[in-house]
Amino acid sequence: MDYITPKEVAAIMMSTAINKSKLSVKDLLIRGALSGALLAISVTLAFLATTQTSIPLIGAFVFPVGFVIIVILGLELVTGSFSLVPLAYFEKKITAVSMYKNLFWVFIGNLLGSVLFAVMFWAAATETGQITELGAVEQLIIKISENKTIGYGHHGTAGLFSAFVKAILCNWMVCIGVVMSMTSKSTLGKILAAGIPIFIFFALGYEHAVVNMFVIPAGMMLGADVSLSDWWFYNQLIVTAGNIIGGLLFTGMGIYYTYGKENPSLTAEINKK
Repeated sequence: MDYITPKEVAAIMMSTAINKSKLSVKDLLIRGALSGALLAISVTLAFLATTQTSIPLIGAFVFPVGFVIIVILGLELVTGSFSLVPLAYFEKKITAVSMYKNLFWVFIGNLLGSVLFAVMFWAAATETGQITELGAVEQLIIKISENKTIGYGHHGTAGLFSAFVKAILCNWMVCIGVVMSMTSKSTLGKILAAGIPIFIFFALGYEHAVVNMFVIPAGMMLGADVSLSDWWFYNQLIVTAGNIIGGLLFTGMGIYYTYGKENPSLTAEINKK
């Protein structure tokens, strides 16, 4: 059987966190940039499926392809790292400097890869600005980028709090996907286990920091009424904060501190046998 038990998964979570903290800045940037671009590609594919079928659930069904590629290739996605790397610090396996170094450089790598793909997407879709009549996918990106920024801003504190809560719920699911991928030794098992929670978050329209690193700047390039400050103050910063809480509290700490420590009652039962 290729199934890995939750208790074994907890040990894998810790070893993975320690290994991530040992990566060089070069590796963090390269793997982070690849992850940002792959996630952006899967977002574009999801939007294409949505516009072609007029069924958003179909878009959510295809969206996980980018995430499972990231998982299978062992690349770096900062939202997943939010649930793992701090655990190693809490358990005194790594230093605070190592933790912050990992999260910072992966965030930068994700941002670079996402924005790079946004530029390439804009260049391909508009022939570097020569085509002004935008297609359905491009129009959807503009609409979503405005909803994710000025849409929240128009509702003031309530709008920003909504974005924050959606970010918590989002990374709860994303990090469940990261952990569930550790429950299988087979490639197919990892794909299925990782993809299910990702489908859930995208279908429900929650807020993912790395997805927004592509969608919002791409919308800006295509003509969305969004400024740089709108992007960061109405979305990126607050969504990143929510993703940290959702991933770390509800997944990383939740799973590790129930399965990562020895269960006395279970140990007693085993000893009797």
